[in-house]
Amino acid sequence: MKIFAIGMNYAEYNKSLHETLSVSEEPVVFTKADSALLKDHKPFFIPDDMGKIECEAEVVVRICRLGKTISERFAHRYYDAVTVGIDFTARELQQKLREKGLPWDLCKGFDGSAALGEWVQKDKFLDVQRLRFHLDINGKTVQEGCTSDMLFTVDRIISYISRFFTLKTGDIIYTGCPAVCGPVSVNDHLEGYLEDRKVLEFNCK
Repeated sequence: MKIFAIGMNYAEYNKSLHETLSVSEEPVVFTKADSALLKDHKPFFIPDDMGKIECEAEVVVRICRLGKTISERFAHRYYDAVTVGIDFTARELQQKLREKGLPWDLCKGFDGSAALGEWVQKDKFLDVQRLRFHLDINGKTVQEGCTSDMLFTVDRIISYISRFFTLKTGDIIYTGCPAVCGPVSVNDHLEGYLEDRKVLEFNCK
């Protein structure tokens, strides 16, 4: 099982990083280790030696069949479910890595950094590219977005990734964060919503 993630896939978040909108010609792809996966309402243990840890709420899709070099027009056949996930990021470490031109593995792929909600079959929604989602911390909405604002659609992302990796049943893709997010603290209670469905809930320790 592989965990893929897309960076800077929403204009607002992109601008927050670059001050002006900077769009690459292709999706920015990175991966997380399988030990990063956090599910079944298990708590997220905040690392005490990695500086500030921020949360990024994202729509996640689940691959449902084997595929390689998938055409964008057929990509919708290769995923069957969606949910909300959290891409935890060691922000200060990321900045240091970016300044040195180094990969993001350490700041993005550490244990527990890929929180995952409960899956919802995609046919429950009229259009995956028009999904609203939001993240609440301690009962207050801190992040919200809509997949219609993606710079690269889910189908485009699947097609692009499949040029380099064979996609297999059970692989998952985090599709990007819609806006600037803040740090998490011990005892924070996180809840993620897909439209009006609560699909994600856990505590930070």
